[in-house]
This record gives sequence, structure tokens and C-alpha cells, in this order.
Amino acid sequence: MTPSTADQQLEDIAVRDPRVSDAIDEPMRAMILDILSDEARTAGEVHEQLSDRGVDRTENTVRHHINELRDAGLVDVVRFEEGRGGTTKYYHANTIVLSYSLPDSADEAVAEMVDAVQPQITDALDTLTGEFDDSIEAIVADMQPCEHCRTQKYETYVLLTVLRRAFVRAHRDS
Repeated sequence: MTPSTADQQLEDIAVRDPRVSDAIDEPMRAMILDILSDEARTAGEVHEQLSDRGVDRTENTVRHHINELRDAGLVDVVRFEEGRGGTTKYYHANTIVLSYSLPDSADEAVAEMVDAVQPQITDALDTLTGEFDDSIEAIVADMQPCEHCRTQKYETYVLLTVLRRAFVRAHRDS
């Protein structure tokens, strides 16, 4: 991985996946993901939950937004139930959206936590780049639309994606 050569040191990475960003550009979709993160629900149940939150939309509009989230890979159909002359789909979110800002007062505590876990993250990055370098390079090669895109931070994005997904799995399993 290419280290930063700028005078200013990087302190954070903001991730913007265009597929995800486009899907949640509509604020109601983030609410739908939140509603579907706890349990599988039908479009009608999502509509009721949104109504309880003060969102006034038709059930067809809610269904459209759920389908947009499904098409973006953020929501899965997890089961079908037959009844009343039709099939009912149950949806569940496979992704959560966190859109928060830490208060300035958290800087010291966050820095202490970063110091505590940085050695393990360094070991994880060494493992990834040492054992999976060929796989990372292949993914990066698929991401580069042209020769001139070599300056993009594709490798960083791949590594961060792996770490994010490992975090989600560890958090879910704990």
C-alpha cells in the first residue's frame, strides 16, 4: 500500500460507495433500512412503522423504496408466505447506515481507543497484504477502469471493506 506523502497526516477515511449512496439518497430509505435491521417485515409493516414515525407515504411508495434498496443489494427477501390469494414477501436489511458525528469532546477518548487497537489493526493489515496480496491486486485491477486511474486509493478501499465487514461479523457474533 502506498503511504501518504503529503505534509498533512491522514486521520480518517470517509467511504462513499456510489451504489449505496444513490440508494440511500432518499432519507426515507435510511429509515426503512433502520426498520428492517431488527427483524424481517412486509412492505405493509414497514409502511405502518414509517407512519408511526410521522412519514406519510402510500404503501406503494414504500414498496418502491424497498425495491430500490433490494436492487442496490442493501435489503434481502428472506421469506415468502402464501395466503389470501397471493404471496407476501418479508424483507430484512443486510446493511445499516450510520450517519453521525462524534462530538469534539470525544477526541481524547477516541485517540486512546485508537492507540489501544492500532497494534491489532497493523497485524491484520500485515496479514491481509502478506497472505492475500494477489487477491487484493486482482480486485484492484477489476476496479480500475483505465490505466490513468492508478492514482486512486483502490487498495485502501478494498482493505477497508474487508475490515468493515469483519467488524460487522465480529459485532454480530458477540
